[in-house]
Amino acid sequence: MKTLANRLSHLETSATLAMASKAKALKAKGVDVVDMSLGEPDFNTPAYLKEAAIKAIEEGNSFYTPVPGTLELRKAICHKLKRDNNIEAEPSQVVVSTGAKQAISNIIMALINPGDEVVIPAPYWVSYADIVKFMEGKVISPLAGVEQDYKITPKQLKESLTSKTKLFIFSNPSNPTGSVYNEEELRGLAQIFKEFPDCYIVSDEIYEYILFQENYFSLGSLPELAHRVITVNGLSKAFAMTGWRLGYLTASKEIADACISIQSQCTSGTNSITQVVAITALNQGKEPVSFMKESFFKRRNLFISELTKIKNIHLSIPHGAFYLFIDFKLWVGKKYKNILIQDCTHLSNLLLENVYLALTPGAAFGAPGHLRFSYATSEERIREAVTRLEMFQEDLS
Repeated sequence: MKTLANRLSHLETSATLAMASKAKALKAKGVDVVDMSLGEPDFNTPAYLKEAAIKAIEEGNSFYTPVPGTLELRKAICHKLKRDNNIEAEPSQVVVSTGAKQAISNIIMALINPGDEVVIPAPYWVSYADIVKFMEGKVISPLAGVEQDYKITPKQLKESLTSKTKLFIFSNPSNPTGSVYNEEELRGLAQIFKEFPDCYIVSDEIYEYILFQENYFSLGSLPELAHRVITVNGLSKAFAMTGWRLGYLTASKEIADACISIQSQCTSGTNSITQVVAITALNQGKEPVSFMKESFFKRRNLFISELTKIKNIHLSIPHGAFYLFIDFKLWVGKKYKNILIQDCTHLSNLLLENVYLALTPGAAFGAPGHLRFSYATSEERIREAVTRLEMFQEDLS
């Protein structure tokens, strides 16, 4: 008798976590690994937020909260959405969760029936497709390549949507590419969405504050799509609070209520202390943490400059987040010390095993032929990463 549920066959091990685990095992043996596999800021949580947490503990904020989050926090989220994104929302439309990943899982569980189509343009964040498949949805992944800055065009969108499409999911700025859709591009996509009124849209904006251009535009601010766009965000990236686990969504009340029902039977309300700290973070906004964005911008420029030493790669310049997504297709089929490089997953393993450089293969993001580099690390380690790529490159034939 088979013990485990069939639906588990739809889940794959996270490639980012798998590569990080391999790197960690090597580090435990004393190996100097340059690890660029995980999407996690290398900064500590800012002092003013740690102080808010200590105060919250001392004031006794240690009890269960309402499932969708405290009213005070949901009001703060509504204020943030209006201030930063021009999105109007009521607290009843906001659901606070244990990270943005749970918010996305709640949405997919609330909306997707077996056989429903979900369009997820590739490259995409690793978990989107697996969660959809777990819920027995059908993933449609039009590929946006480096030549179009890894952003889907209105033509591609129209060709991907059908009467069976229930949901469209994208991140902006993008993980894994760092690409950012501007207002004109989003308005172009919106014109296509208007032709498919039964399709909901998830706009994952977790990297919103790590932006290297002047203006950020949220798809949910467009009045004609406001009732269909579900905006997702959280604290992990902008505030260096990955371990604190708080995300949130804003949606129509019908969808928000559905997500609350699901969450009530899974995790209930998220960490009470983190919720108190989130109010401080959101009310103060991006200025107190802008030093992180400035550092990432400096590192991006350094990395791109250093990569001119590497031959036969292609990349577009990212305008947000802290990743470079690089096309290594011209390395596939070459030999490294008489070992034929089969694909970029094989390449990532060879890089780890031979020059101790940990990267995530593009296949995990729906875009084979690429490697993702996280530059959430020091300038010294960025230079060292390129040095190791050079060493590897010297033995290619």
